[in-house]
Amino acid sequence: MNNLKNLSRIERNEFGRLVYVDSFDVRHVGVYPVRAFPITAPDSGICLMDDSGKELLWFQNLDAVPDCERGILEEELAVREFMPFIERILKVSSFATPSIWDIETDRGSTRIKLKGEEDIRRIAGNALLIADANGLQFLIRDSTKLDKVSKKLLDRFR
Repeated sequence: MNNLKNLSRIERNEFGRLVYVDSFDVRHVGVYPVRAFPITAPDSGICLMDDSGKELLWFQNLDAVPDCERGILEEELAVREFMPFIERILKVSSFATPSIWDIETDRGSTRIKLKGEEDIRRIAGNALLIADANGLQFLIRDSTKLDKVSKKLLDRFR
């Protein structure tokens, strides 16, 4: 199913789980949205999957989804895709790894542990994805737009 006309409705059940009711009035409980390109094209290519990983519905663009369903999908995506954006690198404990980084994100200040330089990955253009020792992922949208101190500290690891 890859046509928006097949969309009957998306809702939450009494337990807060996402439910997709298809055009045949079949209720698919426990569905979840997945972005095809979460960083480079977050509003394009959204798939609705069932609890076994089967694709139920494909949205070319999130803007084409009716407002009430789009709100539910955006809420669910926000919960599933927790990824803070690094705004500043305040200091690092060492220029050898592992090292502890004090950073400011869009969600506040925190401290992360970088296990190795391979945990800093370029993903698109000047965007970087940094994985900390606990498996959390942090995004630098554009490394060229960081402040001078942040750039200098980051350059020691790339």
